[in-house]
Amino acid sequence: MATKKYTVTLPEELAEDIRAEVGPGGFSRYVTQAIERQREQDRLGEAVGWWEKEYGQVTEAELAEVEAERREIERRHAELARARRVAAGEPADPALDQQRKGAA
Repeated sequence: MATKKYTVTLPEELAEDIRAEVGPGGFSRYVTQAIERQREQDRLGEAVGWWEKEYGQVTEAELAEVEAERREIERRHAELARARRVAAGEPADPALDQQRKGAA
């Protein structure tokens, strides 16, 4: 993707905090990713607005159902990842393995 330099004004403290976190050369990438995430959120908001206009407002019960489904999908993916690690001879839980090594 072609790039072009733009001038934007940011609060100094925020910009310096980000620059300190991402290091030299990472600032533009960080800002680009932040803008991309915001655009995704904007499009999702538009989609939800359309959905609610067509079918009515999303209820708390529907949100809870979706959240439960999301947690179940995450749990299944974690189990699959764990099984793959074990099959490959790696620790089942790398974070726990790191903790054990640090405690030893």
